[in-house]
Amino acid sequence: MRVLLLGGTGQLGRECLLQAGPDLVVTAPTRRELDLAASGGIQALVAADPFDVIVNAAAYTAVDKAESERDAAFALNADVPGRLAAAAAAKSIPLVHVSTDYVFDGQKGAPYVPDDPVAPLGAYGASKEAGERAVRAASARSVILRTAWVYSPFGANFLKTMLRLGAERDVLKVVDDQRGTPTTAADLAAACLAIARHLVTHPDEPGGTFHFTDAGETTWCGFARAIFAIAGSRLPNVPRVEAITTAEYPTPARRPADSRLDCSATLARFPVTQPDWRAALAATLDRLL
Repeated sequence: MRVLLLGGTGQLGRECLLQAGPDLVVTAPTRRELDLAASGGIQALVAADPFDVIVNAAAYTAVDKAESERDAAFALNADVPGRLAAAAAAKSIPLVHVSTDYVFDGQKGAPYVPDDPVAPLGAYGASKEAGERAVRAASARSVILRTAWVYSPFGANFLKTMLRLGAERDVLKVVDDQRGTPTTAADLAAACLAIARHLVTHPDEPGGTFHFTDAGETTWCGFARAIFAIAGSRLPNVPRVEAITTAEYPTPARRPADSRLDCSATLARFPVTQPDWRAALAATLDRLL
């Protein structure tokens, strides 16, 4: 099976490349090889090669910076997915496009199902929601997979930030009134590849919008405390983690207070597994440390 992977140097893309089995021939063009901003680059690439499926892991993910770089966020998170979906539809091949929990405002008070109304609070969430609409409009065989709180041994993420700050400080103050589910890029990659395989082997099935995170829930403060509890003696310093409110830690972008995602439809439709977030964190720390 031939897979076109966009975003191969990011957290999710790198995990997809690590997990690609012998049945997958993955093409992951670099930015130098494929200029996503060029209007015809994506269409030419998809048209020229006999890909069976496309996985889009490319995204603008700087949530706070998006407030001042709105055009850049929309270019990568909305324009590119729309063009990618159109190119996929022209070749009658499926697309797996990764989106975010930040399309919701966090006011539901319960885990969101895919059909719940969206109401992004900031430019990042708005750009991802626009990308979802563009993908749906262009390709009926696309799967939009929303996820949340992604981290890995690669790149910049909450886990690596906590480990860095924990080595420098005795006390860390972390927001405790935003609830969601930490999700390893490794587990998300496994889900993306499983869904991609399923779409290729079940060509008559339509696409749709689905959710995937690791299992369970916590807050950012709970996530931080778990990091240091699990890492324990392997760290040069274990700081005390103090809970604070969102109001005590103002950021340029507003974030949803409760963006838990209901993944039951995904588990029912696709052959994916949903590890517990604490077990997934322990496995990631083992890799990183």
